Amino acid sequence: MNIYVGKLPYQTNEAELNELFKEYGEVTSVKIIMDKYSGKSKGFGFVGMPNEAEAKKAIKELNGAEVQGRNIIVNESIERTDRRSNSGGGDSRRGGGGGNRWNNR
Repeated sequence: MNIYVGKLPYQTNEAELNELFKEYGEVTSVKIIMDKYSGKSKGFGFVGMPNEAEAKKAIKELNGAEVQGRNIIVNESIERTDRRSNSGGGDSRRGGGGGNRWNNR
């Protein structure tokens, strides 16, 4: 089961997150999402646990738990679909072009 962990303190690293979850069972993966420009944590991540019962217990007991002064959010991660899969080839919520502003004189 893939678990979402939000509101993480920015200084939390993957080893610390692994330690927190391994108290509940086997942890197969830990990933804290980092900003690609600054290299700093975005304050959320994901934990993989193969045993569903252990994962659900971790979710139940860690959701709202205090970690380094912050109450974290822990819940089952929902599989994200590819945003580019619509037939328009982009985000269908965006408005149309506007053209090349240099040629609109």
